[in-house]
Amino acid sequence: MRNYVKIGALAAFLSVAIGAFGAHMLEKRISAHYMDIYHTGVQYHMIHALGILLIAALADKLAGRKLALWAARLLLIGIVLFSGSLYALALSGMDVLGAITPLGGLAFLAGWICLALAARNADK
Repeated sequence: MRNYVKIGALAAFLSVAIGAFGAHMLEKRISAHYMDIYHTGVQYHMIHALGILLIAALADKLAGRKLALWAARLLLIGIVLFSGSLYALALSGMDVLGAITPLGGLAFLAGWICLALAARNADK
């Protein structure tokens, strides 16, 4: 799980950097609609980067360590698919990229369920 501290920290760093890029470089270059999409990607990116850090911090307290590992993996996959597709959509204007976004959302949901199950198994 130590690697997931590194991964979570790097993901949080990238969220800040990508958000700053959007705020300073894109606001006058893309429409408000696409800027909102971009901001949604940044918001979910940061939330789930912090989720990865949370999982890494809690891993020793959870009996379901394999489930916790899958939770972290799924949140990372979700960041790539959900936020990545929103960034690509906002920058390219190709609305078809929005079809990838729900797959990232499903990865987020599965990750949080895995964490809940890992915590539930800790009581047994």
